Amino acid sequence: MTIKSAGRVIVDKPLLKILYQDEYLVAVDKPPGLFVHRSFMDKDEIYFALQLIRDQIGQYVYPLHRLDRPTSGVLLFALTQDVARLMGQAFSERKINKTYFALTRGHLLNEGVIDHPLKEKLDDLGDKNVSRDKEAQSAETFYKSVAIASLQLPLGKYTSVRYSLIKCQPHTGRRHQIRRHLAHLRHPIIGDINYGDNKQNPFFGEHFGFKRLMLIAKQVEFTHPITGLEMLIEAEFDEQWQQIFNAFEW
Repeated sequence: MTIKSAGRVIVDKPLLKILYQDEYLVAVDKPPGLFVHRSFMDKDEIYFALQLIRDQIGQYVYPLHRLDRPTSGVLLFALTQDVARLMGQAFSERKINKTYFALTRGHLLNEGVIDHPLKEKLDDLGDKNVSRDKEAQSAETFYKSVAIASLQLPLGKYTSVRYSLIKCQPHTGRRHQIRRHLAHLRHPIIGDINYGDNKQNPFFGEHFGFKRLMLIAKQVEFTHPITGLEMLIEAEFDEQWQQIFNAFEW
């Protein structure tokens, strides 16, 4: 059921899928389009991942990292301040490994490391007091081509459209790093309205019947800060990803 409030359509409160939970940590599968927490950009939003999971499990949670609003996948929260501090230290020391999958324009082959410094991405309102003169920060992303496909359909001056499924592991944590690095290789992620292809994106949406950023935080690997166990938390490819896999026979 949906209702209207102040001219806005309000959908039913989402229920997040919990991928892992113990007394120290909880991990959820964040759907695309959901903010992690409230920010200056969210004036028309009523739901946030932090609020939703807090209400679902009935206790306060501490966000440990960020996923862009359009990115789906594994999102980690701590359940105590001490665990949040330990996990924050592990993130800063690059002891937590994150694996993403992206659907990109064109055939991106082989594997390699994108070593391309990035200027800090600032928001006009939220970062209005931050200096615009900072030097570009080091940024590295490992990528590996997993599969390629073509559709024999014309687009612009080309007689076919090409796609690649790319596995990415960021070695640094710059804002929009994977999105910007793949665009730097001239293989932008499908559905990326900031760095993507303004011809390919609408074509993809019309052909497949949905529009979204085709980027998923698939896995997070780390050593549990309390138990010492090696953890691997994984999100599944959703129905829209499966639709693509079926269409491309991947």
